[in-house]
Amino acid sequence: MPRFLRVRLRRVWISLVPIIQCAVAAGLSWWIAADLLDHVKPFFAPIAAVVSLGLTLARRWRRSVELIGGVLIGIIVGDLLISRLGTGAWQIVVVVMVAMCIAVFLDRGPIIPIQSASSAVLIATLIAPGAGSFDRAADALIGGAIGLLVVAVLPVNPARRARRDAAAILETLQNLSADLAMALRLEDEEAMYRVLESARGTQGAVDSLHSDVASGREVVRISPLYWASRKRIQRISATAEPIDNAVRNFRVIARRALGVTQRGVAVEPAIVEIVSDLCRGFEILREMMMAEPGQEPDEADAARVIRSIVRKARTSLADSVDDLSEAALLVELRSLLVDMMMVAGLKRMSAIAQLHMPR
Repeated sequence: MPRFLRVRLRRVWISLVPIIQCAVAAGLSWWIAADLLDHVKPFFAPIAAVVSLGLTLARRWRRSVELIGGVLIGIIVGDLLISRLGTGAWQIVVVVMVAMCIAVFLDRGPIIPIQSASSAVLIATLIAPGAGSFDRAADALIGGAIGLLVVAVLPVNPARRARRDAAAILETLQNLSADLAMALRLEDEEAMYRVLESARGTQGAVDSLHSDVASGREVVRISPLYWASRKRIQRISATAEPIDNAVRNFRVIARRALGVTQRGVAVEPAIVEIVSDLCRGFEILREMMMAEPGQEPDEADAARVIRSIVRKARTSLADSVDDLSEAALLVELRSLLVDMMMVAGLKRMSAIAQLHMPR
């Protein structure tokens, strides 16, 4: 199968649960509003359900509140003004401006102003003001409520996506560490530059990790099915920031390594060995992230491996280097090891203390 097709199919697969949630919520919202409550053309209900859910898993509760608020503002402003001013181009200008001003005044989120404006435009152009205003507001409430209900009944596993995101980033860092160590041994500037560019390209994966962690926290609050997973998602949540910092520190390390090599300085073999050992550290962290509760490797196993690397990254190595950038490279490696120990469950102060323990 061609790569471009695999990428697109994987994108659909990853988004399949949110797509199903949106589809179910839209149909259920219409059925409740149209068939149970006899509202005439209750299109606000499925629209509210889909927009409140969306494909982005994070902040759905806030999105639902923002959407409902925006629809209510648009309906109220549209009904009040259009019933008195009539319809036309300048009337649309007025209702959109008033609706968006009220929305911005009430909340700084992006959804309320847009939704209030679009709802006001519908009132000004397609729907007769006055009649059915309560039904339209009720439809928005139904859609938002059904969206949240679907999240609670058909939730995305709150831990699975976040830990897969984390494991993928750690695997990338593992591979880049091996590439960087080899480039340092060969003093290959082009290879180091490729490592640096690849490290810079990980920001999207880091952003996805933060988004899925936020989504996981939201799901365990909303869905009774996953209340028992609260501690686990909290633990995964605690790794997001140190993983983010580890990526940033690795970029600095790659940039410093490139700078040292460009000046014709061969990095000390002991420092190159630490870079090579990072592969082992990132691999054990990846395995820890994917292990089920109670399985190995656990946090203690990962911390033990990383401590063995820390013991090599002693500050006395800086005494044997002639280039200040090499010493700075060692400092950055020690900072990266602190991030890795925090991923393994240590608090920041405890991780820093590991750097200063006697060998």
